[in-house]
Amino acid sequence: MTQKIFPEYLSLHSQNTSLVLELPAGEAPIWRYWGPRIRDEAPHDLRGSRPLPSFMLDFDQPLTLAPSFGVGWLGQSALLAHRNGQAFAQAFTQCDVHWEVPAQSVRVVLTDPVVAIELTVHLSMDHSSDVLTLKSSLRNLGETALDVQWLAAGTLLLPAQAQNVRSYAGQHNHEFLLQTDKLSRSLWRRESRRGRTSHDCFPGAVVTTEGTTESMGLVYGAHLAWSGNHQQTIEWLHDAQYQWQVGEWLAPGEGLLAAGATLHTPELVASCSSQGLNGLAANFHAELRARLNWPGGQMRPRPVHLNTWEGFYFDVYPDKVKELATAAAAVGVERFVLDDGWFHGRHHDRAALGDWWPDESKFPQGLGDLVAHVNALGMEFGLWFEPEMINPDSDLYRAHPDWALQLAGRPLITARNQLVLDIARPEVSDYLFEKIDALLSAQPIRYIKWDHNRDLTTAGLHDGAAGYRAQVHAAYALFARIRAAHPEVEIESCSGGGGRIDFGVLRHTHRVWTSDCIDAMSRVGIQRGFLQFFPPEIMGAHVGSARAHTTGRTQSMAFRAAVALPGHLGVELDARILSDADAAELKAWIQMYKDLRDRLHHGHVWQGTIDDGIVWQAHGDVDAAGMASDVLLLVYRTQPTHHRYSPRLPLPMLDTQAHYRVRQLVPAGTVLPTGAHNTAPFFDALNVGDGMTLDGGWLRHAGLPLPRAQAETAFIVQLTRV
Repeated sequence: MTQKIFPEYLSLHSQNTSLVLELPAGEAPIWRYWGPRIRDEAPHDLRGSRPLPSFMLDFDQPLTLAPSFGVGWLGQSALLAHRNGQAFAQAFTQCDVHWEVPAQSVRVVLTDPVVAIELTVHLSMDHSSDVLTLKSSLRNLGETALDVQWLAAGTLLLPAQAQNVRSYAGQHNHEFLLQTDKLSRSLWRRESRRGRTSHDCFPGAVVTTEGTTESMGLVYGAHLAWSGNHQQTIEWLHDAQYQWQVGEWLAPGEGLLAAGATLHTPELVASCSSQGLNGLAANFHAELRARLNWPGGQMRPRPVHLNTWEGFYFDVYPDKVKELATAAAAVGVERFVLDDGWFHGRHHDRAALGDWWPDESKFPQGLGDLVAHVNALGMEFGLWFEPEMINPDSDLYRAHPDWALQLAGRPLITARNQLVLDIARPEVSDYLFEKIDALLSAQPIRYIKWDHNRDLTTAGLHDGAAGYRAQVHAAYALFARIRAAHPEVEIESCSGGGGRIDFGVLRHTHRVWTSDCIDAMSRVGIQRGFLQFFPPEIMGAHVGSARAHTTGRTQSMAFRAAVALPGHLGVELDARILSDADAAELKAWIQMYKDLRDRLHHGHVWQGTIDDGIVWQAHGDVDAAGMASDVLLLVYRTQPTHHRYSPRLPLPMLDTQAHYRVRQLVPAGTVLPTGAHNTAPFFDALNVGDGMTLDGGWLRHAGLPLPRAQAETAFIVQLTRV
């Protein structure tokens, strides 16, 4: 990566993108450009190139790196603050630029001597991933408290051709529900005040330009690495461009800075790509892969995972659980996770959260015998916790009712019969660490499923102050403390499914539970949204029972397994009661996952659709020219076809100058529904030996033929350059 600072400009460049800020004297830097890579030459100065319009201020006020309120900028401000109703307007009249190591990072320090504040904006551009990160910190240089209502992690400039914003809404059992809104002169804003990342308001979005597709067009994306309240705003500017602000939503009082104190924002992770939605996804995947903190320093093959929840729910007793473990090992499971119901007094969801020791009626000798049984079968052992929550019906609550987040004079509000622990209190965090540490120290437990099953309400700390951000920071600290004491342990982030999935929690965890909904048809869309920001190896994806618990729909083993295959594969059903045929088929799919996981969990992921009820994704590496050599293609038919003959599927990642060996992958014992595939010779040939050799240009432009298939079926093909 190269960068150069001119006397009046600051520029950052990565492999494919550039950022340019103008540095006028006595002001904050002016946003000039963020987009595809441009030459490192000084542009003309902004004010000198645009005449003032009529009925305007006599001094031009363009968008800056940190637009402020009250001194001429009339758009959304990156900072809103005051001192007891005074000093409500800020203007940064001193700017100091400090290059950092590595050289692609810079600190811009902005000072307002009148209000007595110092704002530092840290920018870093990664050369290989084209990812720009920003974070801000505000220091109170005054002698009285400064009340900060809003501080953006970063302000981004979007071009005039920005057209639509793609964001994600949803709910429990239906995460990553795509919303597409047209950008206009109206303000676009999304906010979440639930105290966690949330199911219904993902803290990120994608902005597209005209003609954007999965593989073509200029796109921009941003994501806040934060597991709490958040806000993002896109505002039209009077030069036809847009500003995009993203940051933490502060509850009243959470931004109150004493004299000399500093408020730090979460990190904003942003990128742009000229290769459409898939190019942007590749950038985010590369960035997250670089920051994941794996035990031992690198990811090992993602072990096949069985979770007991939908098999047993709370009905976990040693003999039954051992039988399930034996059945799980027989089909190839490598990690066995005991979910809810194992701890003191936990027989339903109305009691016992907080009492983190084995239930005496279920495990009178503790967990040691079960862990030994699981290990003897060749599997790792994992355990479910929900440390941040407490039931009123628990020994912990009876001893310490004041440990729950609450507001004096207000009734406690339960959700799922539980309250939220004030883990920012050292004695509470110490209690939780001691209970978890005791279990991890006593037994070879190598995995924690860490759940968080409710929004925050009446979230008052012991002194009555708002505790939303304190709760998130305390959770991060507890994660870090446990990881430091047990560095070999992996942690999964679960929050009623996908309620806490973000780059912030993934500083401390290694897998996320994408959704409590395991219905394969629902999962197609959920996983598609997930993969826009996150790579597949951290995406918990399970094969559930034939009749999905959350929807009541029934799908074949082949379809359920094919949908789960590209993620971190797991099983969530009672394997003891599978028929011999189903057990054999599941075992074959698990073996195929083991054979393919190295391909699935490294390199690029491409996604697309065909307007005939077909959703597809492909996994593979690319060469220096951006062409793929070895590709695994998964095609899902979600609806009956509208055509007599199935449309072809163009594969834009293939090299037009190469040939590819193409063969269909069908695990042994897979039962394809009657009529799922026609008997055309082409498809028969894909299943014989090494398949067929086809021209890459033909596959890229004319497309791969697809079989005529029933709804809720999958077609999996491997393409290898020869």
